[in-house]
Amino acid sequence: MKKTVFKFVTLTALFSTLIFTTACSDDDKGSGTSEPPITEGRWITVAGAVMGTKNGTPGDGNGGTIVYSISKENAKDPSKSYDVFENGFVVPSNRTARLQASQDGSRLFSIAYAGANGGEYSKYIVGGGQNFTPTGALVNISQYAGPAPRWAKLFDGDKTGIAVNVTKPTVITGEGDSYLRTRGTANVLSLDLQNSLISQVKSYEIALNDAEEIQGHHIFRLDAPVLNKAGNKLIIGTWMRKTDPATGANQSDFTRLGSKSVVVDFPTLDNPVVITSTVGFGDTSGYRSFNAFLGDDGSIYQATQRDAQGSHILRIGQNNQYDNSYVFSLDAALGVTGSYIETWRYAGNGKAIVAYTHSGSAVSGLTNQSQSFLALVDLNTKTAQKLDLPYDADLYLFQYQGFVVDGFDIYVTLAPVGKDGRIYIINSQNGTITEGAKLINKPGNHFSGAF
Repeated sequence: MKKTVFKFVTLTALFSTLIFTTACSDDDKGSGTSEPPITEGRWITVAGAVMGTKNGTPGDGNGGTIVYSISKENAKDPSKSYDVFENGFVVPSNRTARLQASQDGSRLFSIAYAGANGGEYSKYIVGGGQNFTPTGALVNISQYAGPAPRWAKLFDGDKTGIAVNVTKPTVITGEGDSYLRTRGTANVLSLDLQNSLISQVKSYEIALNDAEEIQGHHIFRLDAPVLNKAGNKLIIGTWMRKTDPATGANQSDFTRLGSKSVVVDFPTLDNPVVITSTVGFGDTSGYRSFNAFLGDDGSIYQATQRDAQGSHILRIGQNNQYDNSYVFSLDAALGVTGSYIETWRYAGNGKAIVAYTHSGSAVSGLTNQSQSFLALVDLNTKTAQKLDLPYDADLYLFQYQGFVVDGFDIYVTLAPVGKDGRIYIINSQNGTITEGAKLINKPGNHFSGAF
């Protein structure tokens, strides 16, 4: 009899638990908040950029890249201390290597930047500490994308990397040397990250409309490709320049066109089409990191740089066109002027972390660069909050390449140039900050990302 009662009570409790769990699940769905994937036992790879040895200046990163991997548990432990520059693994690259990581942190992908091995792609198994084991073939893409290529890993299950470049634009004239246009040849290359091989290369001139070209506007650089939700288009950011039609020389001071991107078919890389925003008037190429992300709502969010009205985050709909009804000014969100998004990372549920500087920021006497800051932004409400961190005039994040997103945790390495710092863990939902492991620095060096 007692057994029967026990079974009944147990089943009743189990049934109640299931109802409660289901109710919680429905509430979660209703709130629109779901936790991004958590990788148990993942490594946090810290990257450091070394100051150049020949005529080097602090923060230039021209002396190469050193990486060191730390467990999540140790990365969160403020009692731990790591000397990455002394004990890390040297990534083959003449200057700062362009790094990407697999979504679970178990693999590190690198393309060497400039020098004898510039354009060489390599892949490593992350094993903790300085243990990075080469795996797969070395692939040099420099003949297609140049010795200093721009590239990004797509969020397609770590299958594909896309490298892009534009050859030096050429001034084209007509009868009587009358100015017609300036164009370079764009090269778009897809890398099979699983098998370490080039899977596709396409080359073409990318035209603007006649009115824009006759004024001298042209695409100077491509960068920061991202895959759309349908998986059939790549959106590639642009850096625009202008030729003075009267002289044929580069015109540094000019009125910028609306922000532009190039859309190509995927995976064929065919049919380049230029799309234009009427909200942003800056470039969309970023610098050394991702500059556009696919949001949970199926739209792509893309930052601008060199925008006269301060950086914006633009939205590209699932029709692969700019949604000009979406207006997110970082100046307005933060109450600053002349904001400049140096790098950023989408963290799920419409939240993102942004590294930025702005007009009036302190200028470092060490690097002659404007001080950097971090903010947590909400793409849905178009709001932003500056994060309460130990800032320093020598904090320089312009060359920053990577943030780790693991569940609601965002891992960031934060240290002024040449000074010790820490890993910080930021909750993407509420901005709560946890102080993690200490990072030992060396004069002139800086930390360039977490992967």
